[in-house]
Amino acid sequence: MASEKLGLDLSEPTRKKFVRQVVEKFLAEEQAKREANAADEVKEEEEEDDEEEEDGKVKSSGDKEYDYEGDLIVCRLSHKRRVTVTDFRGKTLVSIREYYSKEGKELPTSKGISLTAEQWATFKKNIPGVEQAIKKLESKS
Repeated sequence: MASEKLGLDLSEPTRKKFVRQVVEKFLAEEQAKREANAADEVKEEEEEDDEEEEDGKVKSSGDKEYDYEGDLIVCRLSHKRRVTVTDFRGKTLVSIREYYSKEGKELPTSKGISLTAEQWATFKKNIPGVEQAIKKLESKS
């Protein structure tokens, strides 16, 4: 059907590969959008229930933890490093970043990375490959 609409023979291997890449990218973007929308809805619901702690640093709701700007702290990787989900200029970002303390607040440094929902989806899809590489390197030690 696509071949007819485009007036191209899409059965050629190079064209098949191109179409597959376009479709996969589109599907990944759509999945990332759905996940981002779901995360936004959850964040909005949780913000309604949040209560600020006495020190003003962190808000919490059940087992969830938020920083002073309202960003969800997904996990703390160490004392200085954490994974957060935030909204920046209308885009949902997953940030893995180092923090420092100033005037009683924990603030992000430039040391880290922020991934868009699409980049996060790509990264998440490739986690098994990262795990295999880690196992391979560790087995050499």
